[in-house]
Amino acid sequence: MKTSPGLPARAIDRFLGRLRKLPEQRNEYVVERGLRTPTRDGFVLVSDHYAPAGSDPGGGTILIRTPYGRGAPVAQLWGSTFAARGYHVVLQSCRGTAGSTGTFEPMVREAQDAQDTVVWLREQPWFTGNLATMGMSYVAFTQWALLADPPPELRASVMVAGPHDFSRAIWENDAFALETFLGWSATNSVPNEDRPSLFQQLTGNRQRANQLKSAFASLPMADAAESVLHGRAPWYQEWLDHPDVSDPTWRRYDFTQALRQVRTPTLLVGGWQDVFVGQTVQQYETLRSQGVDVALTLGPWSHVAHVLKGSAVIDNEALDWLDTHLGERGPRGRPQPVHTFVTGSDTWHASPSWPPNHTETSWYPNDDGLLGPTVPAGGRSAFRFDPSEPTPSVGGRRLASGAGVRNNGDLEARPDVLTFTTPRLTADLEFEGFPVVDVSVSVDNPHADLFIRICDVDTKGRSHNITDTLVRLDPAMAAGEVQNITARLSPCAHRLLTGHRLRLQLSGGSHPQYARNLGTGEPMPTGTRLQSALHTIEHAATRLTLPVTSPAITRPAAGRQDQPAHNPDEDQIQ
Repeated sequence: MKTSPGLPARAIDRFLGRLRKLPEQRNEYVVERGLRTPTRDGFVLVSDHYAPAGSDPGGGTILIRTPYGRGAPVAQLWGSTFAARGYHVVLQSCRGTAGSTGTFEPMVREAQDAQDTVVWLREQPWFTGNLATMGMSYVAFTQWALLADPPPELRASVMVAGPHDFSRAIWENDAFALETFLGWSATNSVPNEDRPSLFQQLTGNRQRANQLKSAFASLPMADAAESVLHGRAPWYQEWLDHPDVSDPTWRRYDFTQALRQVRTPTLLVGGWQDVFVGQTVQQYETLRSQGVDVALTLGPWSHVAHVLKGSAVIDNEALDWLDTHLGERGPRGRPQPVHTFVTGSDTWHASPSWPPNHTETSWYPNDDGLLGPTVPAGGRSAFRFDPSEPTPSVGGRRLASGAGVRNNGDLEARPDVLTFTTPRLTADLEFEGFPVVDVSVSVDNPHADLFIRICDVDTKGRSHNITDTLVRLDPAMAAGEVQNITARLSPCAHRLLTGHRLRLQLSGGSHPQYARNLGTGEPMPTGTRLQSALHTIEHAATRLTLPVTSPAITRPAAGRQDQPAHNPDEDQIQ
């Protein structure tokens, strides 16, 4: 039965529309709940259908497949928002979640179920044959699963902060992303009705946070995980047991082939401090190389901040993209395909492609802790990583409440963290792209990692992270043998202001963002022994190279031309 929204729902719609500075609603809408889609293997997927009211068939259908339930915030941010602006919106619960039957097996059933949903859509009287997909995070992954075999009705896609390959997100550079995926599994192994509220998930639940903190710190890892999973997430053990992403187990999690299949216009959105930003950029680079109509927006957001703080930009851009490619409502509102927010400057750049033209400029560490423009004659520095007291995670590309840009002062005061810092800059320095750090390092224990970060040190001496990466060193190398590592840090766009300083930070890990290296070579799920590692850095063969950009085109904001610039202060410095 179709129902019209009541007064409270309409009031929420108006409030959220003003908050996000969306254009006025174009029409009324109705909702039909509990539609049932059969799957080929006998299960049922449950959907809610948000439809424009009246006889107008609308501008097309937006399919959104989610494991997170069909209530707030997706109902308001996507369902009612786009239905009130001329689109049919189908919010569907993934298999085994929120009323859909079967067992939830993360990532592995999405391609099959998405195809069955398209078959069902073709039978609906309101489906005009114009289809778009949209969604964030896992919901973006469900789109990539569908795109492994794109349906002919597909006209456009909007992918927000989502991977196409979960294997490389779970095992990033051969290191297990402990905090993100144990935390995600702990939440999503619980039935929807028993999960923490969205507010608790976004702002942090103290009891749950303490339970996870204990699990992160305890060994062996598999047993520690069960203290919060309670047998409800069998997939997590499978992830731990398969550290090699080339293992056939991971094929079900990897839709890289979808990148080669896409021919429809695709809007990609990511955040510089998002866990999936590297894959978002890879998606853009691949689609652009194939001549696909692709646009890219990269903002100053961590993962959850896409919803909390990025919605005004993202939803306006999504609506513009769909109006252009699905609704055919007028001329395109995006004069340049790439929009990037330059942190440190609070400005958006617009450009025809990414990364922009740049000049590679290098800095080198010195004995006195300085980072300078000339290669030193020699010298070395050392630190010891102790897995019994692992170097902690501070800010960065995480799913936790402490993600994003943070003051690194306490972290850099630790004896297991090395820093090298330039003198104060006499002019602004702007860079955009992938910073690269070449490190010459020897370790007295071959089982070791290297965490590399660059920071912006302001005039008050506060050090704020810009970008980083973790490298797992080669365990086949002999103890004490020099390894020459070239590490590409995650993409960024940043302006160091006059008077600020650039800092290179080196350590042996970032726990619990990444599972600590035990230092013994034992299997990670069952290992309990710990051994420290002394890292020695050779200055003369170590350097930081930045993609320094020339002045770029600036504009008030990404999205519609009448939108004010997003204020990132709360995102950036806390």
